[in-house]
Amino acid sequence: MNRASTSKGTLLRLGFADTDAALAALAELGPAVDPPLLAIIGRTADPDSALHELARLVEATGDAPGLLDALADDEGTAMRLLSVLGASTALADHLVRHPAQWRELTDPTMGTTRPAGFAVREGLLAAVGADPRAEHPVATLPDAEAVDALRVEYRRVLLRLAARDLAHDMPVDDAAAELSDLAAGTLEAGLAIARQRVGESHAAARLAVIAMGKLGGHELNYVSDVDVIFVYEPAEGAAGADEQATLRAATQLASQLIRVCSDHTGEGTIWPVDAALRPEGKAGPLVRTIASHRGYYERWAKTWEFQALLKARPVAGDLALGREYVEMVAPMVWSAAERDGFVEDTQAMRRRVIEHIPAREADRQLKLGSGGLRDVEFAVQLLQLVHGRMDERIRPPTTLSALARLTDGGYVGREDGEALHEAYSFLRTLEHRIQLFQLRRTHVVPAEEAALRRLGRSMRLYREPVAALDRAWEHHRREVRRLHEKLFYRPLLGAVASIPGPEARLSSEAAGARLAALGYADPQAALRHLEALTNGVSRTATIQRALLPAMLQWFAEGPDPDAGLFGFRRISENLGRTPWYLKTLRDEGQVAERLAHLLSSSRYVTSLLEREPQGVQMLGEDLSPLAAEPIVEEMLSAAGRHDDPEKAVRAIRAVRRRELFRIAAGDALRTTDVAEVGKGLTRLTDATLEATLQVAGRAARAQRSLDEAPTRIAVIAMGRYGGFELSYSSDADVLFVHEPVEGADLHQATSYAQAVANDIRRLLALPGVDPPLQVDADLRPEGKQGPLVRTLESYAAYYAKWSKVWEAQALLRADAVVGDADVRRRFVELIDPLRFPPDGLSDDDVIEVRRIKARVDKERLPRGADPQLHLKLGRGGLADIEWTVQLLQMRHAGRVPELRTPQTLAALDAAGHAGLVSLEDAALLAEAWRTVSRVRNAVTLARGKPGDELPRDPRERAAVARILGYPPGATDEMVNDYLRRMRLARGVVERVFWG
Repeated sequence: MNRASTSKGTLLRLGFADTDAALAALAELGPAVDPPLLAIIGRTADPDSALHELARLVEATGDAPGLLDALADDEGTAMRLLSVLGASTALADHLVRHPAQWRELTDPTMGTTRPAGFAVREGLLAAVGADPRAEHPVATLPDAEAVDALRVEYRRVLLRLAARDLAHDMPVDDAAAELSDLAAGTLEAGLAIARQRVGESHAAARLAVIAMGKLGGHELNYVSDVDVIFVYEPAEGAAGADEQATLRAATQLASQLIRVCSDHTGEGTIWPVDAALRPEGKAGPLVRTIASHRGYYERWAKTWEFQALLKARPVAGDLALGREYVEMVAPMVWSAAERDGFVEDTQAMRRRVIEHIPAREADRQLKLGSGGLRDVEFAVQLLQLVHGRMDERIRPPTTLSALARLTDGGYVGREDGEALHEAYSFLRTLEHRIQLFQLRRTHVVPAEEAALRRLGRSMRLYREPVAALDRAWEHHRREVRRLHEKLFYRPLLGAVASIPGPEARLSSEAAGARLAALGYADPQAALRHLEALTNGVSRTATIQRALLPAMLQWFAEGPDPDAGLFGFRRISENLGRTPWYLKTLRDEGQVAERLAHLLSSSRYVTSLLEREPQGVQMLGEDLSPLAAEPIVEEMLSAAGRHDDPEKAVRAIRAVRRRELFRIAAGDALRTTDVAEVGKGLTRLTDATLEATLQVAGRAARAQRSLDEAPTRIAVIAMGRYGGFELSYSSDADVLFVHEPVEGADLHQATSYAQAVANDIRRLLALPGVDPPLQVDADLRPEGKQGPLVRTLESYAAYYAKWSKVWEAQALLRADAVVGDADVRRRFVELIDPLRFPPDGLSDDDVIEVRRIKARVDKERLPRGADPQLHLKLGRGGLADIEWTVQLLQMRHAGRVPELRTPQTLAALDAAGHAGLVSLEDAALLAEAWRTVSRVRNAVTLARGKPGDELPRDPRERAAVARILGYPPGATDEMVNDYLRRMRLARGVVERVFWG
């Protein structure tokens, strides 16, 4: 074969970068490297390196035909050996030093059989001349020889493991488990050498080596510090012996074990043994008794130390003593979440780790950086420590095993669990491949093109390996960041962690006592709700068991926890099988907490939510009221799917019901200001009327077989509706106005408009699962005796001849927002001179306004109502404030344009700045108006039905106070604040309105 002229293209296609060097190596090796063997080399991480290292190994063996023929004859051996040579220069160097060990990779069972941990331990002990069957094995080889023999045997086992990992695609957790078994056996053999060094005095102490970190979790890397804690006790029969001698023997054993593993010799080193996780860290004694450990953990240990102990397990030395230590610390580990600030401390510690990453490494840190391995591990460990108190199934120390249990148990969503498992496996595999190259402890992804190419190919990314690796890494890093934020900062964690362990288990006895202590009026009924929600082994019941300890606490923070729990049960039974429901409560921000507070404080919101359970999803969103335009668009789209007018309007009302929930939830949670609540309800009513007007018009045309409407219709908002000040219980006060199209018959046009107006009122008042919208047209000319609809000309004639001052006052709040734009504009032009008279009011008109107000105060206050507590007609209430503002508008809007607004607060602000009232008085009235409006809305939210008087029932008052933001027990403070503001407002009304 003429390699120089015929093989360069082939070599390039196989992945070689330096074809000249490759051709030279092939010429040196001879024809034994045939095309099939060359193809195997081309599948390695770095074909150039694999070929170069093969040439070195052939030279080192002195038996080129034997090695090369074995590779040519056995594809399995070739794959294993060449995969190692192409991925790890460190293991290639080891093979060159010990060339006979290449035969280790000829074992045909290697691809399917994992060596047992005890077999690995026995081989390592035998390598240093220790008896594996002895209770305390002692090395018998000379010290330097034993230390080197341990390194050679460690590398031999590591070589076999790496070959299986690279050639047979071992799952990363299997490779990590084997590495952990190898490390445990190495510690045992190192301890045998340490016993030889210490001599007979070692028998004075029992020493257990407790694995921590990745070794403890059975998930060690190829190269990692091995974190340990040393525990000792006097040996059996040594009671009463010199305590210092025992301590000295244990300390010497631990110190020598560290040196055996960490020292550099002609055979290199193994890995550092790090005991810094012991009590007091490096400043503390290297070894302690169990009693000493217990005393430290009970008095001084910090949160992170218990998190570290989650992975503690005995791996070498006196295993019985090690198990005793683990049993001692386990209760402390699984109660650590109850420590004050546990969740916050854990979260802060993770942030500190990120902050201390060197800037030059931040973007390439695989372990500590954002979206790295630590993000997964911290999230999993935090979930374990919080929920593992109640559920022992989720306590495995291995990250992927724990994640699987958390996913199976419903603590992590299935899709999230799968994504996190995939990302963690990818990141751990990449970490392994990085470390394998030179067997160095590093977690930084290299930036060099050649190194990235080798890593990509080692992970089977042969097509554009650098770009493919970068895409895969970025994808998994992004997923880890997202899921870490979602799981690690889940609000539910802090709430569950704050509940004492026995109470968090929801056993009948503990739950019953806790329910009574939390303030549930009927603990037995509450227990029945709990049993209904949590019975069984389904995933739904499991997630409910995780949710309810925190939910019970949140319900108890409301004025009616029993109602909260009962409402939660009804909604859960309605939505329990809906995939998103429990997932949303568990994962999405403050949804569960918001839901609990709403159910325990607002009957109005609970009622809406029972009719619109999908609203639970909205609790994770911005609850600000929407503009009218998108609501109209959605309503018309929903209505358009129905030909029947009643069904069409029910679809419109369903949208309204959902948006009522948005507004009410934002109000009850105090995320929406009272003025914005009024505007939101007004815009929602605008949208509802606009959509219903179109449905009613379509029906009227169909009944009359009309292609076009004979008249153009507008709906004029009046009263609180016109003032953008609707409350939940308000009717929609309106005027209907129409203008026949050119050439239309007036009688036909009026009949059509009458039918549309009647249909709007009827359809929106139909009984249904949503709150009806009462459309009230009683403010029209002649009241109930007058026609329901009038033309513009008719309105103009009436106002010119018959209008009274009270009608001009009512028109102050007229806002033309629904229906034909031209008719609306012309109506406003018609009424402006009437409601904003250029010369203001005459003295007689002022007297008339005051007379009417006095009559209202006297006649409309319900019998038995307390004038101090009536929200609308009481002293300093809404009527007092609004009549005062309206009198100012009628008297002065002719010369002060800023007063020409239907909104009370806007008009009041304009009056203050125009000097019509003092700014202080304007502020007092504005604050009083906001207070009364908030209280009025809160009464409806709390009771579930309208009320114009501050409730007298203590529980209802408490609910109103909580919705207003007062702490528990502050009902009297709420009432006193209300009375004080009303008293101050009444004083201003006396001066400004009554003169």
